[in-house]
Amino acid sequence: MTDLFEPATFRTALREWLDANDLTPRAGHDSLDDHQVQHLRVLKALYDAGWMRYGWPESAGGLGGPEILRAIVGEEIVGRGIDHPGPYSMLEVLTPTMIDYARPELAAEMVPRLLSGQESWCQGFSEPGSGSDLASLTTRAVQDGDKWIINGQKVWTSFAQYATRCVLLTRTGGPETPNHEAITAFFVDLDTPGVTVRPLRTMHDVDEFCEVYFDDVEVPADRMLGNPGDGWRLAMDLLPYERSTCFWQRIAYLYSRFDALIGEVKRRGQSVDSDLGDTYLALHTLRCRSRVTQHRLADGHKLGAETSIDKVLLASAEQQLYDTVRDLLPGVIELDDNTWRTEFLYSRAATIYGGTAEVQRNIIARRLLDLGKE
Repeated sequence: MTDLFEPATFRTALREWLDANDLTPRAGHDSLDDHQVQHLRVLKALYDAGWMRYGWPESAGGLGGPEILRAIVGEEIVGRGIDHPGPYSMLEVLTPTMIDYARPELAAEMVPRLLSGQESWCQGFSEPGSGSDLASLTTRAVQDGDKWIINGQKVWTSFAQYATRCVLLTRTGGPETPNHEAITAFFVDLDTPGVTVRPLRTMHDVDEFCEVYFDDVEVPADRMLGNPGDGWRLAMDLLPYERSTCFWQRIAYLYSRFDALIGEVKRRGQSVDSDLGDTYLALHTLRCRSRVTQHRLADGHKLGAETSIDKVLLASAEQQLYDTVRDLLPGVIELDDNTWRTEFLYSRAATIYGGTAEVQRNIIARRLLDLGKE
């Protein structure tokens, strides 16, 4: 077991298992519904074989080992096209939050359900008017005996239409409480009366995002994550995971799409030009930076503002990749209804989702370079 905790040994064993166990998605099944079915299928197979449990603490149903093992699993699964990076990313965003902030009994009960594909969760943070300025959120929770009553609206809630539960940020403090100290997190069952989920169809024609309404939703007090006022700290602890292990598997996906682009260029008899070289350099720079982040996480460092660098590099590389697709495959983006078109349109949001590029550059300037507010 100890030998398997060594990353190179772990990767070799995982690859051998994947080669022997065919988890390839069904051909021609590429809708969002199909992605969700495949996602749950892959999680069940990986969990049953133990792979999805490595890197997670035994107290939450894991098998222990360093966190970097999770990055390896994500890289192999997404890089091979076995699972899509969107649904898979929610594991790395939400599972550490549950382990760190939920009651130990709740984490022990719920985390295995997520990792094994029995259910999916979503993240209820952003609101209309409270995206980059998360501290201004207005969804409110009011205590009523041994429960809390929640009212408000969330938006850009990824995969909420498939989710069983939601990690939800609310406002609990009074008007005299500073914004950051007035935010409290809850773990909400989405089949609770008063919850309404409405998918949003965006310009890339995939209803991945949803708006979620909470109308007098009753949540038991023991579903609070942490203590009253811990919500902002929870959100800040969550974001580095979103930009570390989660990014690592998305980078693997972008590399796989880069390889597909090279294959298409060669099939058309075109020469491999400098645009592809520049794109590879952007991807490689991103991967090198993310590798440093993975090892800092593995060494026990607490991640913070420096992950804004990873976010800026990811957004730039992703957009550059799909700009190169547009340039080298004339008409494919503009005229054809295919995966390249869908992904090109989605890539336009890379400088917005997970924190806008402007906000990330401000964080880098102020908190890392000490350049002040101007």
